[in-house]
Amino acid sequence: MSGQSLLVPGELSPTRSVPGSIRRPEYVGKPAPTPYTGPEVQDPDTVERMRIAGRIAARAMEEAAKHIAPGVTTDALDAVAHAYMCDHGAYPSTLGYRGFPKSLCASVNEVICHGIPDSTVLRDGDIVNLDVTAYIGGVHGDNNATYLCGEVDEESRLLVERTRESLNRAIKAVKPGRQINIIGRVIESYAKRFGYGVVRDFTGHGINTSFHSGLIVPHYDSPHHTTVIQPGMTFTIEPMLTLGTHEYDMWDDGWTVVTKDRRRTAQFEHTLVVTETGAEILTLP
Repeated sequence: MSGQSLLVPGELSPTRSVPGSIRRPEYVGKPAPTPYTGPEVQDPDTVERMRIAGRIAARAMEEAAKHIAPGVTTDALDAVAHAYMCDHGAYPSTLGYRGFPKSLCASVNEVICHGIPDSTVLRDGDIVNLDVTAYIGGVHGDNNATYLCGEVDEESRLLVERTRESLNRAIKAVKPGRQINIIGRVIESYAKRFGYGVVRDFTGHGINTSFHSGLIVPHYDSPHHTTVIQPGMTFTIEPMLTLGTHEYDMWDDGWTVVTKDRRRTAQFEHTLVVTETGAEILTLP
């Protein structure tokens, strides 16, 4: 296991501006989004717009990831993704979502999710998850991936590799007519091979014109989530695996979620649309 010291909150930079010509999601400037009441199955036009949003989100994440290196701050990565989305006419969905202050989430080492980019400096041997969502054409595209910074220990490298593989396996399990809990069953059964924890309280979600539609996609084997998968449904799968416990603590910022035992964690995510035979990934660069 890595001998890196644990993270502490850094300093936040000023809020980044978005050109006035870029359409904002309805929740910007409000304490919470308006609850979604529409369908989980989307029409072809909505799906096509989600392909555009997903592609921009994927490319923005890819651009930010190019800058991951020892000595770089997580705030600098946020600046890259923010500029890319704005340059391509998209609004960074996280910026102003329930008060979140930045344009991506940057979760390092023991941070499970929702890390706020700040003055934290990446170190050789860190792993860092970037979670980027773009809003354009009235819809969202959401993806994340975990990256290696410099020379990473074998235990952490394998965690990252296997978390990616758990997402790939879960996507292949998506078929119309199956219950949505097949996704968590596949992820948890794979993670158990290696003794990994599977985070339970943060899940995948429905996504469309709404950032989070209300549909829950658990990554553990849950008998309670029995929604039947249908063609045209759009949702994310985003497994979070840990080297130890799935239990967590939250920092005082109300966002940053860390493993209770402070062991490392990795996550990967794609936005999908269900097809007649499986699933299409909408967040490919």
